[in-house]
Amino acid sequence: MSSVCTVIVRSVVCVLRRVPTLATNAQSRQFRHQSLCACRTLISPPHRAGQHKEPVFPEVSFVITSAMSKDWSFDSLTTSFGSVELTQPLVERVLLDLKEPNDAKKALTFFHWSSRTRRFEHDLRSYCFIVHILVRAGLLVDARALLESAIGKYARGSSVAEVLLSTYEAVLPGCRVFDLLLQTYSNMRMVEAAFDGCRYLGDRGFDASLISFNTMLRVAQRSGQSGLAWKVFEHMLVRRIYPNKATTQVMVDVMCKAGVLPRMVGVLDRIHGKRCPPGVIVNAALALRIIEEGRAEEAIMLLKRMLQRNMVFDDIAYSLIISAYCKMPNLDSAYDTRNEMINRSCCLNSFVYTSLIGSYSERSIEEAVRLMEEMLSMGLRPYDETYNHLIVGLSRSGMTKESLKYCEKMLDDGFMPSCSACNATLSTLCKAGEVEEANRMLTTMLEKGLVPDRDMYLSLIDGYGDTGNAREVLQLYYEMEHRGIGSDPVVYTSMIRNLCRCGKVNEAEKFLSMGGTTKELVPTSCMYDSLITGYCIEGDVRRAILLYDDMIMKELVPCSDTFMRLVKEVLRTRASRHL
Repeated sequence: MSSVCTVIVRSVVCVLRRVPTLATNAQSRQFRHQSLCACRTLISPPHRAGQHKEPVFPEVSFVITSAMSKDWSFDSLTTSFGSVELTQPLVERVLLDLKEPNDAKKALTFFHWSSRTRRFEHDLRSYCFIVHILVRAGLLVDARALLESAIGKYARGSSVAEVLLSTYEAVLPGCRVFDLLLQTYSNMRMVEAAFDGCRYLGDRGFDASLISFNTMLRVAQRSGQSGLAWKVFEHMLVRRIYPNKATTQVMVDVMCKAGVLPRMVGVLDRIHGKRCPPGVIVNAALALRIIEEGRAEEAIMLLKRMLQRNMVFDDIAYSLIISAYCKMPNLDSAYDTRNEMINRSCCLNSFVYTSLIGSYSERSIEEAVRLMEEMLSMGLRPYDETYNHLIVGLSRSGMTKESLKYCEKMLDDGFMPSCSACNATLSTLCKAGEVEEANRMLTTMLEKGLVPDRDMYLSLIDGYGDTGNAREVLQLYYEMEHRGIGSDPVVYTSMIRNLCRCGKVNEAEKFLSMGGTTKELVPTSCMYDSLITGYCIEGDVRRAILLYDDMIMKELVPCSDTFMRLVKEVLRTRASRHL
């Protein structure tokens, strides 16, 4: 400490020599007085034990700050303070002593001098202090450069936003320092970090500006992060920061890039009857996205706020609110909103009816059919989703004839049933023993361009397995292989089970070897259960036992029914031999 004190005293003497001996003004007199006081403090006798010891760095900070007031250069600072031990508290004190806008460049000079000449490692607090000082003085280019450096050094450690907020009151540069941080994050393509910082600061009373939100959205869109862009846009509206033309354009670009714009335009055309402005399309798309994510209550609150600010048309807002209630489901509120919509002179539309039909198809199929008839009587045209809801509901209720009727009407109207609707109808027909009708229906769909999935074929395979038609079972499998959807453990399991039911156990066993050709297609317990049961039915107990042994070697466990059937067959065979 004595060597440090000696250095400080010499530095003070050097400073005093630069000040006129005859005090010509009050500022010089005050500076000489404070410098001499600093010297007396440093050379005073040490404090006794138990006595409070004041830190030295306030006096050192005063000397350095006073030297900076003379516009010293790097060389001058090094000559006078090159041997002074710099600490984090001392550096922060010097920076805060130079926090006024007139001293901001001097603070920046000291910051760079201490790091470049003295190799001093600034911590995140030091970076935040100098950024605050520079922003307060309007030196935004320098502040942005230092923020980029701080983010590069400390992005994986402490939150820059957290430390920047904790040091804010020491300088009070204004809220634009936080906007500068978020924009710097975004320009460095760290949009997720920018969004995290935005939420952190917003929760503490510092909402980002519209420019900062637009910057985050633009960078997210250009980097292909459409999901993040929607999150930023939603948070922006929740914080009551409302979009401008630039915001809308970015979100339209997000929708175009994700390929969802045509679908959204189609939805709004059904609701409103004519093309909507871009802002309405974007706002409605956000609400519909929230509904589809299962956050119906949040969507309703947002839509009501949009309606108050005329951000969406009345019929669009009410239609989407009804859709949200149907998703919850809260059909009483859906009907109340429907009545309110009518009282506001808004016309009911096919989207509203489709939402109600979809909800009632899962609860009361009779009411869903009534709504479809009411919709048609009003001259509204159902679309593919309307038919799909009704077909699935009718199929699940076992109303096969009505389901087929709407399938045919759907095709006549130029719509193709969805895979879920086709699967539901085919499964219902096959379970009802009408497998030939199901096969004809699938053939018609394929001719009209339907791309079948695995479950459609499996429903038919199960149906022909019930009737014992092994020829059709194999023919369907070969068709699946031709379409590239046949190499699957689920398919092999179904083929083995149904061929065994048809009495073609030897043919079924070939699929067991197919299931073991690769690691992804390992034979399962269900495959062995079906084969063992099939051989027991044929009376080939020896082959059944061999498969059972192979099953145990592969550490597979047979089901209780298979095991008991095998035991009974073994006992019966032994008993017949004794006779």
